[in-house]
Amino acid sequence: MFKKIAQIFKIEDLKNRILFVLGMLAIFRVMANIPMPGMDPERLEEFFAQFQMFEFANVFTGGTMDRFSIAMLGLGPYITAVIVIQLLTMVFPRLEKLYKEEGEQGRQKINQYGRLLTVPFATLQSFGMLTLFQNQGVIDPLGPVDLIATILTVTAGTVFLMWIGELISEKGIGNGVSLLIFAGIIANVPAQIYEAIVTWDYTQLPSYILFIFLAIFIVAAVVLVNEARRNIPVSYAKRVKGRKVYGGSSTYIPLNINPAGVIPIIFALSLMAMPPMVAQFLAETEGAIAPIAASVGSFLENPWVQGTAYFVLVFLFTFFYTAVTFDPENVADNLKKMGGFVPGIRPGKSTENHIRYILNRVLTVGALYLATIAVMPSIIAGITGVGTFQFLIGGASILIIVSVVLDTTQQINAQLQMREYEEI
Repeated sequence: MFKKIAQIFKIEDLKNRILFVLGMLAIFRVMANIPMPGMDPERLEEFFAQFQMFEFANVFTGGTMDRFSIAMLGLGPYITAVIVIQLLTMVFPRLEKLYKEEGEQGRQKINQYGRLLTVPFATLQSFGMLTLFQNQGVIDPLGPVDLIATILTVTAGTVFLMWIGELISEKGIGNGVSLLIFAGIIANVPAQIYEAIVTWDYTQLPSYILFIFLAIFIVAAVVLVNEARRNIPVSYAKRVKGRKVYGGSSTYIPLNINPAGVIPIIFALSLMAMPPMVAQFLAETEGAIAPIAASVGSFLENPWVQGTAYFVLVFLFTFFYTAVTFDPENVADNLKKMGGFVPGIRPGKSTENHIRYILNRVLTVGALYLATIAVMPSIIAGITGVGTFQFLIGGASILIIVSVVLDTTQQINAQLQMREYEEI
């Protein structure tokens, strides 16, 4: 490992790429700590303790939201815009063709649509958040001019972060957006270490030892499943054109055990957070609906209800999102056009059914794994009583950390190997 680190800093281009990434991440952290005026810190802390949805969003923004910073929304609107564009490919055939059939140029256009959609999403989300903060007494009431200025500032912060993410992807190492989210998650580590030290009690030592062992086991399991593939063998028939022979090779179609990544967890949390929030708002109103809303809110706050609903939603959303992003019919058609076939399976509809059958079996395992990882923080916190370092034991955080570390490491290794070949 130390030899590779020394190698990295000997290669000028690779060293500059890594330093560029670190510089961009430093700019992100500076933005995350520039607050906007008019905030009540104590009321803001109470607000995030009350609404778990925003606590989850705060983790992804790297603490920018609970600091009421100029980058308050982080990359949330951009991620939402990209997901919406992907979902719209199911509705509009033109977008579907652009996404699936026009190669790199089509994907670039889809990405451009995502960037453009980020601006209205960031504007609407910033207006909604500021209105909610004002209603909850988190910030002082804003006049029309101050409200517009604040919305423009927050929207500009999101667009600037989106630009930084794309710069990192282009001139640095790894995926820029993923690295910014990764930096936001691990930014809370010093605060959690401090909290663990301040609240330390020697009687908790067995709990912390158990927590560490469970965290190591979960990280190893996430790495194993993240790298796991189900390969479908594919052969290509020989074709003779003039004096040249084409095809005759064998390859495979790799199916990830977890093809949906972290998106189902985000969908599930967003959907789960809305009913309790609406119930709480209605419970504060006057009239016959208030006691009903209070009863519904109390029911939804039950840990068993939340855990069960969370598990089921993540499981179902894994199938839904995979259906959006992976089409067995399209894969089978492309294989047929290129003269490829799965050994023992007829091209066309039979190949599509074969791929769909394997995909559904793989997805069942992947969905169970993802749903289990999603509820793991609550389970382990209940077993060990350790409330800190939740990002190490499950949820979206550990999935993002593992995938970003693996992807960045692979890209650095590829750069090192390329330099070795050039030297030879």
